[in-house]
Amino acid sequence: MTQLAPLIVTATFGADDHGWLEGLRRKHFPPERNQVPAHLTLFHHLPPSLDAELRDRLGALVRAPAPPAHITGIMDLGGGTAFRVESEALEDVRAELAAAFRGLLTPQDQAPWRPHVTIQNKVVRRDAIALQQELAGTLLPRPLRIHGLTSWRYLGGPWEKLRSYAFRG
Repeated sequence: MTQLAPLIVTATFGADDHGWLEGLRRKHFPPERNQVPAHLTLFHHLPPSLDAELRDRLGALVRAPAPPAHITGIMDLGGGTAFRVESEALEDVRAELAAAFRGLLTPQDQAPWRPHVTIQNKVVRRDAIALQQELAGTLLPRPLRIHGLTSWRYLGGPWEKLRSYAFRG
């Protein structure tokens, strides 16, 4: 059954950034909903039939240096909070994959990409606003180290990690 589950692709972070973002998620994300580590989603729902091709494509993409990235602000998710991420090089990586999988993408993955790292979700609006006010102006903008790419299998809530790929350099 898990072989039929959709695939997810994320960017992962350097150790320091990952620790910082994980700490924020543990503090602000409802514990019962915090089932995956801090990440930046490139694709939410790829067909499971792409597994072998995805493995090859991600392996090829990480032969390049890690894409430079920055956290540039706070995103209001309504019932949550995220950090907006900007990276032209990571946008190029995503665009290359989107072109390769054209015709197989869900509407969500065809929509314009808004790269972000969610640190709070599914909370009451006042809690989201309070966190956004608390974070406003603190440590932003700041660089974000992209370490690699990871493929996952979506299991209805939790994700199963399939493979991680580290960028060179």
